[in-house]
Amino acid sequence: MEARLNVFANPTARTFLKHIVTAGHALKDAGVPSATLELVNIRVSQINGCAVCLDMHTKDAAAAGETPVRLNLVAAWREATVFTEAERAALELAEHGARLADGTGVPDEVWANAAKHYDEGQLAALVAQIALINTFNRLNVITRQPAGDYRPGQYATFA
Repeated sequence: MEARLNVFANPTARTFLKHIVTAGHALKDAGVPSATLELVNIRVSQINGCAVCLDMHTKDAAAAGETPVRLNLVAAWREATVFTEAERAALELAEHGARLADGTGVPDEVWANAAKHYDEGQLAALVAQIALINTFNRLNVITRQPAGDYRPGQYATFA
């Protein structure tokens, strides 16, 4: 597959990417475990069909020590016993945040469950991470970015 747009060579796209990557750095100190943020990235990317983000986030998670079993079970997290209750709450919030077009929004019980495990700052970080990965997914899917060649940490110094 060939990309419709070279997002790294196009000045507008590159500037936009730098800004949203920088915005993402602000979420790292909110107290949500990085493993949880990666699980959220993976689940939202599965829902949105973003191969580039799946390539990146599964490889980054594995490089950070995430187990193959957990990575393989993200799509079936409800039935899997390998996730903590807090991770499950984050994954449920992520799914609803990725499926807004379905018309259900984020039900109060989903928010309340997440709020049992995360404080207000952490909830803000989770919501922002869900919005951010949705943005990346849409950019990559719309422009048909190819996947498979990512190396862990490849974009660590991009911004």
